Amino acid sequence: MLKNKALISALFCSILLVACSSTGSLDGSDGAGGQSGDGTTSGVAGGSAGDLSKRSVYFDFDKFNVKAEYKPVVQAHANQVKKDKRKVVIQGNADERGSREYNLALGQRRAASVRKTMSLMGVSSKRIEVVSYGEEKPKAKGHDEASWAENRRADIVY
Repeated sequence: MLKNKALISALFCSILLVACSSTGSLDGSDGAGGQSGDGTTSGVAGGSAGDLSKRSVYFDFDKFNVKAEYKPVVQAHANQVKKDKRKVVIQGNADERGSREYNLALGQRRAASVRKTMSLMGVSSKRIEVVSYGEEKPKAKGHDEASWAENRRADIVY
């Protein structure tokens, strides 16, 4: 029993370190500091290729792959970041289901997935920081599928 507690404690600390680290992405690239701000919008729909008003990429339950419908949103921001030579922060989020540790790791994977997509679109990974908030910053406060769908996201923040 004591051995299991030590293992769980070590796992929790590792996940926390990765989640809090600006360089802790799963795609192996390094991060750089970015500017933060509120840059999120509501709604669970994708946007057109030039639409910068959409800043959230939504995910299916327990998934972290960027769906085709959100690639135009990521492309629009990738183009803007390349044009302005700015830094960007990708904030990964999860719904309230699952443990705190699991949701932090899932939020990290979601942010890293958006980061990788932006990198493949030509943005230097040094200009993209990823951070996970897990379930700590919900957009919707409800305890139903609509609220959970709104909270399964990665936000693109300049």
